[in-house]
Amino acid sequence: MKGNKISILGAGESGVGSAILAKLKGFDVFVSDSGRIKEKYKNVLLHHEIAFEEGKHNEERILDADEVIKSPGIPDNVPLVMKIMESVVPLISEIEFAGRYTDAFKICITGSNGKTTTTLLIHHILKNAGVNVSAAGNVGKSFAWQVAMDKHDFYVLEISSFQLDGMFDFRADCAVIMNITPDHLGRYENSFDKYTDSKFRILQNQRSTDSFIYNYDDPVISKEIKKRKIKARKYPFSLYSELQVGGMIEKNKMVIKTNRNKFIMTLEDLALQGKHNIYNSMAASIAARILDIRKDSVKQSMSDFQNIEHRLEYVAGIHGIQFINDSKATNVNSTWYALESVDAPVIWIAGGVDKGNNYEVIKDLVSKKVKAIVCLGADNQRLHQSFGDVIDRIIDTRSAKEAVMRAFGMGNHGDTILLSPACASFDLFNNFEDRGNQFKKAVKEL
Repeated sequence: MKGNKISILGAGESGVGSAILAKLKGFDVFVSDSGRIKEKYKNVLLHHEIAFEEGKHNEERILDADEVIKSPGIPDNVPLVMKIMESVVPLISEIEFAGRYTDAFKICITGSNGKTTTTLLIHHILKNAGVNVSAAGNVGKSFAWQVAMDKHDFYVLEISSFQLDGMFDFRADCAVIMNITPDHLGRYENSFDKYTDSKFRILQNQRSTDSFIYNYDDPVISKEIKKRKIKARKYPFSLYSELQVGGMIEKNKMVIKTNRNKFIMTLEDLALQGKHNIYNSMAASIAARILDIRKDSVKQSMSDFQNIEHRLEYVAGIHGIQFINDSKATNVNSTWYALESVDAPVIWIAGGVDKGNNYEVIKDLVSKKVKAIVCLGADNQRLHQSFGDVIDRIIDTRSAKEAVMRAFGMGNHGDTILLSPACASFDLFNNFEDRGNQFKKAVKEL
């Protein structure tokens, strides 16, 4: 124990989970949130008799701690955080803190896209195989909360770059990097190199007995691997290359080679379809086979997995037109993955609150795959400016119902209507879930 006092910034899932664990381990805990704390979290803090404040930060009390745990949603350039970083007080993430109090096997997944699906898929395989496992990190109950209140032998952790930035002694038994594309660069002084370095922190402290699963086809990952000394056993996966070990495609079959004999599954039998999902399936299968999960168990889980809501979620097929809800795609990279996964002509429903999107990176893909764009936002000017020269039909709508009706009116048998906004949702909706639910409701009312 570094000292007895711990301050926690942020009273959401991560912060409150950290507070419960810290209190349980005998620390003097103080939780501070500059906004209003949700009632459910406030009740938990009161129940555990944890001191907290909301609507302000008592800097003197926060800095009096022996260690500060920062919630991942708080940027490093906030004045208080900068003050802590300049002080002698260590600043860590919830994952770092919780990792000190469990000996469980940790499978840790990061990447710009696909990490949630891969996390849930690995969890699904292990759970179905009878393993005492839980998913945490950016999904489900926070890692710290689970370490405090439950006992698991395995954790599958979805870890963002923001969480990795505050991790120092934490070690992943199995690390997975799905891909690295420009995202959240505002948090990294607009430096792609700094963002990439953050992702590769998932490998720190790994030993020769640990595992590293990675996307062999990703040019950034391939380049970085050549520059770094990696101790862990490497398991690449690829759609295009034949590999000695890892995951690959042979004659419409997914082939997984670990140190044990081959695991083979036809692509048609996978629950998740599309190129991006084959990557997710290969990463998950490698992780399962490294842990020696039986082949028939892996095969069953890979074929009956239900994908997360609002992420490339099949909604319905009406008169030969498919509807896909990808409302969770709030950035250009996620939309690129969605468009890449669809093999039919696309009517693309896009728009919302633009986070400084660079649409140039998907312009070629849009010109090849998209026949019309239905804008769903309060201000659609950027979409018109970015795609007006490659797409003839771009129309504006102000509700999910109007967007669905107009898109359906333009569709033909064999087309796909894809809601993949590339933007945040809070101009016309409460959140991306609300946007996705309204889209699905409108489709079902057609």
